[in-house]
Amino acid sequence: MMILLPPSETKRPGGTRGPADPSSWALPGLLPQREQVLSALVALAGDAENTRRVLKLSDKQLAEAVRDNAALREGPVMPAVDRYTGVLYDALDAASLDGYARRWLGAHVRIHSAPFGPVGGLDPIPSYRLGAAASVPGLPALRRLWADAVSAHIAAAAPDFVLDLRSEAYADLGPVPHGVASAYVRVVTAQGKALNHFNKHAKGELVRRLAEERPRAGSRRTLLGWARRSGVPLRETQERDVWELVTDQPTARR
Repeated sequence: MMILLPPSETKRPGGTRGPADPSSWALPGLLPQREQVLSALVALAGDAENTRRVLKLSDKQLAEAVRDNAALREGPVMPAVDRYTGVLYDALDAASLDGYARRWLGAHVRIHSAPFGPVGGLDPIPSYRLGAAASVPGLPALRRLWADAVSAHIAAAAPDFVLDLRSEAYADLGPVPHGVASAYVRVVTAQGKALNHFNKHAKGELVRRLAEERPRAGSRRTLLGWARRSGVPLRETQERDVWELVTDQPTARR
């Protein structure tokens, strides 16, 4: 099973000594696209005012973005599941998982970032600043750069099943190809109301539960069977490739 997660705008600083090695990350066939974006972001970081305009940054965000993007090739790296912070990744809390669960994340989770495409959960990545909607000088639109390549490499990886927990913006950067069994997950209340603000927390909790229990879920049927036995409120909808994850609204909001 392959689990696709969105990235987070917020990231944990620091890490171990680089440099980053994009050729060692999951889906290594995406190296040409990764190199294109890395080069464009490093070049952009040389112009602070252009960086502000392109990435739509506040004064407070600008210095950090310039620093991180300038150091993309030689700066410190950190496993992707530890690099990202925010609601989803705080709920996942990968740092507190045991070694078995973390290795499971490394084998099954792919975090779909704008500059790197999908990377493995334990792939060591640098900190960066780039969102899915940005238009970077010297690059085609990110959707045009990534979508076909990501879809092709997901197909080449031949996962038995893809659980797609990405936001729509990131799903557009690499749709799961036809012919690959998959489900796109929406988070809803018990009454079926879609949740915009709390869905990330529920997705993080779901992935943590999967990592802890590590079910043999290689198909739609076996994953739904695990969810039913474990009391995880994951259900099919009338749209065959869309599932719903039912949750109560968390008390905290970020």
